[in-house]
Amino acid sequence: MNEPHHHKRSLGVRDMTLFTVSAILLLDTLAASASIGVSSITWWILLGILFFIPYGLISAELGTTYPEQGGIYAWVRDAFGPRWGTRVTWLYWLNTAIWNGAILVLLAGVFAQIFLPDLSLGAKLAMAIALNWLVVLITTFSLDIGKWVPNAGAAIKIVAFAALIAGGVAFAMRDNVQLANDFSAWSFVPEWGASATYISTIIYGMLGFELVCSASEEMKDPVRDVPRAILWSGVVIFLAYLLGTFAILAAIPVENIDLVEGLVDTLRQLFGDSTLGVTAALVLGIMVMLTFFSNCVTWAIGCCRAATEAAIDGELPKFLASEHKEYGTPIGSAVVMGIITTLILLGYGLLATSNEDLFWNLFASSAVLFLLPYLGAIGSFLYMRKADADRPRPFRVPGGMPVATTMTVVCIGLLLMTILLFMYVPGEGFNLLVVSVAIGSILVGEAMMRLAERETA
Repeated sequence: MNEPHHHKRSLGVRDMTLFTVSAILLLDTLAASASIGVSSITWWILLGILFFIPYGLISAELGTTYPEQGGIYAWVRDAFGPRWGTRVTWLYWLNTAIWNGAILVLLAGVFAQIFLPDLSLGAKLAMAIALNWLVVLITTFSLDIGKWVPNAGAAIKIVAFAALIAGGVAFAMRDNVQLANDFSAWSFVPEWGASATYISTIIYGMLGFELVCSASEEMKDPVRDVPRAILWSGVVIFLAYLLGTFAILAAIPVENIDLVEGLVDTLRQLFGDSTLGVTAALVLGIMVMLTFFSNCVTWAIGCCRAATEAAIDGELPKFLASEHKEYGTPIGSAVVMGIITTLILLGYGLLATSNEDLFWNLFASSAVLFLLPYLGAIGSFLYMRKADADRPRPFRVPGGMPVATTMTVVCIGLLLMTILLFMYVPGEGFNLLVVSVAIGSILVGEAMMRLAERETA
């Protein structure tokens, strides 16, 4: 078993708030959710009440009651034992390797649309692979340095969302301008049917409050700052998603929204063809690419720390436990993540018929792996409320056990529905590629745990 490294406490409440905004606020989620139509605004509100707020409260209680390095790994380990903690962490970490591939493909697609419209899929993949290894490098930096990528990413996201929203409002207020979609009262009524697949992306886009807790031993005061960071970041994230969806729907007909190119199309439509408009769209397009990169860095920083803690505990192979000798940052888990992302990009590049197909297959595959650990995290909240009832809780979800039980059941139910929707498309059946990746990932994780057992025997 490797000895854990002493970690420097460098994260304050501002850093944690920006880190969380960088983790959760995803510009790529906007196009997918807007594909539902105007009713997506209603879905954001409903799911915000039913899932986003309860999940944020649960994360605040767990993060302050159990402020341990590793975050979600430590919570599930303490509740259900090391083996389940490791299963959760394996999927959490592996999801990031796949998801980073999807986001970097999206970044390359936006780059091509702005600068090189005829760029081939192979060139886009080469760009994504190069950026992937830059993510790995930054993940190995001390958080004194590395935190500035999520911080800058969050600031850029806020500016980009604000510009997108302002552009949407200005577009809607122009004289003699017809909004791209029908915003009558009836259009806000939620629909199921074909929109079911994209509703799952709304739940997906709400997750990440717990990520910063993976670096609890690098926080100045986790007990005080975790609830504050969750509160402030939650308000910013919810409003940005809600108003950003409106901006896209004001400018682009729902049938023309493209998962990869939708954001650039929206910017061009909102800001027009004038020199100022073209310049604004160009600058914001570059900002969008920077936010995609910061997303990858943010999740790699958090997930690699969780995987490293599991490996240090002897629950994952030793090659994932290595840390930087001076900074105590993850080396093994970051490098292996980079290798996996590279192989996945190459493999999916052979299978996908278009940039959008590649993005969606990567996104859906990573989403299933990403969502499964939250079943354990939210389950650990209710379990520890009962099994560790006497432990002081600096922040406690109000309402006692009845509210805690209701929140847990509703959140887990919505997560299970979302997992199913990423694997099963109504009217089309199961996506065999996504299902195969999920099953294969679970089996490889079991093999990794067996290898770790032999190493520590």
